[in-house]
Amino acid sequence: MPEKIDIDKSGANLSAIKAYNIERQTNIEIRQVKYLNNIVEHDHRAIKRIVKGMLGFKSFVSASITLNGIEMVRMIKKGQIEIEDKYVQSIANIFYYLAA
Repeated sequence: MPEKIDIDKSGANLSAIKAYNIERQTNIEIRQVKYLNNIVEHDHRAIKRIVKGMLGFKSFVSASITLNGIEMVRMIKKGQIEIEDKYVQSIANIFYYLAA
């Protein structure tokens, strides 16, 4: 569960998060600053580039699985995942270790 969410100046996003906070009795902080959202969008630019060449997804499940795999590989390359098993060294082995 996120503690803070960065969104752009969209009123729909703001009202949806406020409604979620009321419904679920959570206290997610909303940071509605134009430039904070650019950092998030910049990070997803490579994923958008990869997905653009695909013909589309047949179902939500296949889209979710594919995007999770792409995101996992990016996180491994950036060193954002720590593996306790010292014998898992290569990016491919880390991917298969986490996917299992």
